[in-house]
Amino acid sequence: MRTARPAPQQPSGMPYVKYRPFLDTVATDLPDRTWPSRRITSAPRWLSTDLRDGNQSLIEPMGPEAKRAVFDLLVQMGFKEIEVGFPAASQTDYDFVRSLVADGAIPDDVTISVLTQSRGDLIDRTLDACVGMPRATVHLYNAISPLFRDVVFRMGREEVRDLAVDGTRQVMARAEKVLGEDTIFGYEYSPEIFMDAEREFALEVCEAVMGVWEPAEDREIILNLPATVERATPNVYADQIEWVSRNLSHREHVCLSVHNHNDRGSGVAAAELGVLAGADRVEGCLFGHGERTGNVDLVTLALNLFSQGVDPMLDLSRIDEVRRTVEKATQMNVPPRTPYVGELVYTSFSGSHQDAIKKGFAARAAQVQARVEEGMGQDEAEVAVPWQMPYLPIDPHDVGRSYEAVVRVNSQSGKGGVAYLLGATQRLDLPRRLQIEFSRIVQRHTDTYGGEVDATSLWRIFADEYLPAAAVPNRDGLEDLEPWGRYALDGATLTSAGEGERSVLTVTVTDNGQRRLLSAEGNGPLDAFVAALESTGIQVRILDYVEHALSGGRDAQAASYVECEVEGQVLWGVGIDPSITTSSFKAVISALNRALR
Repeated sequence: MRTARPAPQQPSGMPYVKYRPFLDTVATDLPDRTWPSRRITSAPRWLSTDLRDGNQSLIEPMGPEAKRAVFDLLVQMGFKEIEVGFPAASQTDYDFVRSLVADGAIPDDVTISVLTQSRGDLIDRTLDACVGMPRATVHLYNAISPLFRDVVFRMGREEVRDLAVDGTRQVMARAEKVLGEDTIFGYEYSPEIFMDAEREFALEVCEAVMGVWEPAEDREIILNLPATVERATPNVYADQIEWVSRNLSHREHVCLSVHNHNDRGSGVAAAELGVLAGADRVEGCLFGHGERTGNVDLVTLALNLFSQGVDPMLDLSRIDEVRRTVEKATQMNVPPRTPYVGELVYTSFSGSHQDAIKKGFAARAAQVQARVEEGMGQDEAEVAVPWQMPYLPIDPHDVGRSYEAVVRVNSQSGKGGVAYLLGATQRLDLPRRLQIEFSRIVQRHTDTYGGEVDATSLWRIFADEYLPAAAVPNRDGLEDLEPWGRYALDGATLTSAGEGERSVLTVTVTDNGQRRLLSAEGNGPLDAFVAALESTGIQVRILDYVEHALSGGRDAQAASYVECEVEGQVLWGVGIDPSITTSSFKAVISALNRALR
């Protein structure tokens, strides 16, 4: 046998040389960086910009009702800082902001943020929109990067700095004029396109702005350092944040904020590293809505913290309700593989994954039960046992999902998935060799018909294969299954089964449509039943037997599983009945019918 490495990759032919490496254009060297050794141990402050940045990215912007639904949702989730729009940009935005005030929709502990450029008329209109708010922050921005200075605005450094300073003065003057004592007022400044700007110049502009605002103990300033267009790996952004955080004056009175876009697909990672590097606050949207590839996804960030044992300080316990509200308001679907939220993120189709999940749930159930037996309450035990589950980073129940969709069956699935789904929906605990046997039957079905086998279809396949139709409870649409098989159990009477005595059994069976009364004795009911069947000329040998209750209470059902050798074939039978003895007889009948059909 010859061995070799794979063939080398070939040049793409794409014009890659027209692009300059980011690190060749922006100095970010920070050899003594400290963020790699830090841990996130508490949630940052969150600002939702769904109603501004998220809304302006939509093909059809949200109307007033949709905006209000999202605003109310954000409040319910626990957001304390919400950017609601650009009130000077349009009458629609202005009217929506004023409607929040008029309706008394803003809780006293929620700060409303409004965005404005550094222009006097825009600033005046923006502050007018804030009148009557319990808490308001005006967010002023101007672009400072070389590209925007030279190409877009044709300004030098001094002009750009002065624009930020003058805008800050105008915000302060207008706020002093129109806002009363009942409004707690705050200020945020963004050196826009921060990531592409010289870090020394970004710091210079921020310091100039702070010189006007004069941050102090009761006079915080928010400095937001946006990755307006993500153009480098997350570690580069973290170095930029740490450098600014180290060099800022009045650092104890500054809330350092990050606003990450997702152009390279690493917005979440960049925001997390930004927090490690010193950021106090994160701006983003619930599911990453925003221009181009979107803003950073706040739900993913928050649940990343949750999965590490950190309180996200947001209520995400009804994640499907959150998703549906946002989808309705934005007319944009959340993709099914979106972390934590998508319809398929807690679902496994692969057989090896399903088997691992099934074993994981069994192990966890045993650990929880051990705590209960020690005297702990069930709910307390569920929390006390650490979540350690193959392929499931968080418990789906914690975000309002059920376990029913954790495993779904298709042509890739194996015994673990089949067994888990029957266990979760029908409470059947199949022995391992029966799992293997039935998974092959399901595999033949999916190979023939394709597609997914849902829980109801799986139960129909199982019942049709193992359970005589007359004995199947009329649920899940199974009453229309056609009876099949040579034998049916009509009744049985156990006349003696004392300890140390042989069981004497009288049983009535239907054999090819003919009722037969059979009698036999054995070492137990099942042995006696097999002996009775052998009087009809059928040789049956029991190889394995497992039983368990399906439920408790007066209407409890029992399930029995028998592995039999019948006429040289080894196969399983299943029986379900309120009587555990009768269910074992039905399981033998099931195996016989399967062997003789």
